[in-house]
Amino acid sequence: MVLHHIVNTLQWPGLRAWQQAAIRPLLGGGDALLLAPTAGGKTEAAMFPLLSRMAAGSWQGTSLLYVCPLKALLNNLAPRLAGYAGWLGRAGAVWHGDVATSRRRAILRDRPDILLTTPESLESMLVSRTVDHRSFLGDVRAVVVDEVHAFAGDDRGWHLLAVLERLAVVAGRDLQRVGLSATVGNPAELLRWLQGSAAGRRPASLIAPDDRPTALDDRPTALDDRRPGARTEDGAAPPSAAPPGDVEVDYVGSVHNAAKVIGLLHRGAKRLVFCDSKKLVEELGQALRAAGVTTYLSHASLSADERRRSEQAFAESRDCVIVATSTLELGIDVGGLDHVIQINAPGTVASFLQRLGRTGRRPGSRRNCLFLTLDDDGLARAAALLLLWARNWVEPVVPPPEPRHIVAQQVLALTLQEGRVGDRLWASGWRGLPPFDRTAEPIVRYLADAGFLDVDDGMLFIGTEAQRRFGFRHFSDLLAVFTAAPQFTVFAGRQEIGSTDPALLSDQVDGPRLLLLAGRSWRVNHIDWNRRRCFVEPVDTTGGRARWLAAPSAGAGALSFPLMRAVRDVLLGADPPVKTTSRAAERLARLREEYLDRVHLGGTVIRRERTGDVHWWTWAGRRANATLIATLGDLADLRGRAADDQIRLRSDLTAASWRAATGDLAERLCLPEVDGEALAGLKFNAALPPRLAEATLAARLADLDGAAAVLSDPVRFVVR
Repeated sequence: MVLHHIVNTLQWPGLRAWQQAAIRPLLGGGDALLLAPTAGGKTEAAMFPLLSRMAAGSWQGTSLLYVCPLKALLNNLAPRLAGYAGWLGRAGAVWHGDVATSRRRAILRDRPDILLTTPESLESMLVSRTVDHRSFLGDVRAVVVDEVHAFAGDDRGWHLLAVLERLAVVAGRDLQRVGLSATVGNPAELLRWLQGSAAGRRPASLIAPDDRPTALDDRPTALDDRRPGARTEDGAAPPSAAPPGDVEVDYVGSVHNAAKVIGLLHRGAKRLVFCDSKKLVEELGQALRAAGVTTYLSHASLSADERRRSEQAFAESRDCVIVATSTLELGIDVGGLDHVIQINAPGTVASFLQRLGRTGRRPGSRRNCLFLTLDDDGLARAAALLLLWARNWVEPVVPPPEPRHIVAQQVLALTLQEGRVGDRLWASGWRGLPPFDRTAEPIVRYLADAGFLDVDDGMLFIGTEAQRRFGFRHFSDLLAVFTAAPQFTVFAGRQEIGSTDPALLSDQVDGPRLLLLAGRSWRVNHIDWNRRRCFVEPVDTTGGRARWLAAPSAGAGALSFPLMRAVRDVLLGADPPVKTTSRAAERLARLREEYLDRVHLGGTVIRRERTGDVHWWTWAGRRANATLIATLGDLADLRGRAADDQIRLRSDLTAASWRAATGDLAERLCLPEVDGEALAGLKFNAALPPRLAEATLAARLADLDGAAAVLSDPVRFVVR
């Protein structure tokens, strides 16, 4: 039946060879990780075999979950998946935080065969008093996790794994797990991670396109296969792995100049511009509109309606620009794009590949990306990232270490779900999956001792401290893994525009208070401090300000050891094999001259400035440098924080004292110090013993391997 509709409804001549390779393992009930570029057909490669399995097995009730990291992506996919389900007389539905209560009631009454949701909404169903989770979710047999790499690299991944294990307990069976991802550096590890407690006892397949012209056969691929096009554990790949495309680097020096270049280039075409901060999105959007360019904006602090209007208008237009943060990096469909433009550089090669993959989808077109760099750091990072890309290197996806705070959250959530849990049986809720197993006993004891859990006759119940800290609005705060920075909602009349940082509403200003939001300036008329609301009206001026302070988190914005070492390579003269404008080349030459005595091909440089300050230019990334500061002890100048490129040392340091003190440091590395501000960014840290909360954060702030690599390098001393 599915094959009939592929040929007759979609009018496809057939599936791609790699999609055919997914059929046998998925029909057989095995787990899988499907790897392909954006718009490579991953959704169809997963759904067509699973729909066939649903029909052949006469699955009843809500039997297939489709999990995404973004609500907008779910909304975007819903019509397509509903159409595929309709081929078999089946139905699909979306359930997330923006879905109305009336719609949720309808879903519970008339259960869809396919439910599109987020991990947070899935857990809300498990703990909700209005959802009979055993009845509603007890028929689930398979789960598709889209953009699985976006989960696995942070705490949402641990949360997802834990919720899937609890769901498997409710369903009374292993759930077939199928992950969809773009290129990653460690696919085999990512697949084993996705399998959770079933890793090693269920069949698992890695399936991806072969980048060579030869066909990929339809045999399931084992975990230890080394297919052409597959990356190895260290992120290396064959020469054909870097996708073809037109990539260029330019240096423009300011947001105003970037807007000028974008306005002049590719007129009549659809352009997607990526910025890595909401503030930069707003400033560039306003500059483009001032230059007469039809411009739309998308970022997380715009209201859902505002983003939806922008994305829909952009999808239906031709000669226009949409400026976005990483919200449009994932597979949200905004129509056929002509060009991708990157302001400065993303933080990872993987992000660049996602963004590059938004173009080149139409026959005869090529993938393309233009880097417009605003400053020296942006230029060096762009060149370094493209150097890594040219070397066929992609970051491995590594879950954050020691997620003890997520363990505490899950113990509380399971207790809320079941009402009561045996004080010796709680670990069965995750089927033995570490770290949610018996090794978490100290955390459970602390939860009981601190009043987060009550203990009575061998049973655990939600305690008064958990109700006090997390019980607001039906424990909604307990179900959100991240701490969000406080923001005020901005309204123009009754229309919600988005949200802004409260500091912009309390700073001293001369004249009217102007905000920059949705690409235009607004005058603040009234602030409701109790309800955290701000009421504005539009003004014809460009004087508005945009600002958002992120909640503190471990290592936020830190660059990796490989990327910083690539920056060093660029400063030493390495050029990525991409087009570079003459002004970018000239600026890079000046930058290399400026850093001539801070980089060294054979090792690192300790440089004494004329002021007497001493800096160690490690080019190792902030986490490795924080580890080095902790390890160096009084050799480091504790007044200076770790940067990505260097750390500050004691002003009286000499070459002799350095050599005498650092001979064995690589054998006794220390974790970084943890301050209270950083600890506050660790959600649920209050539900942990203080020493465990600090140990958790310290492990996340560290890069032991990077620090050891730096200490193994020779050191050159330079005196200015």
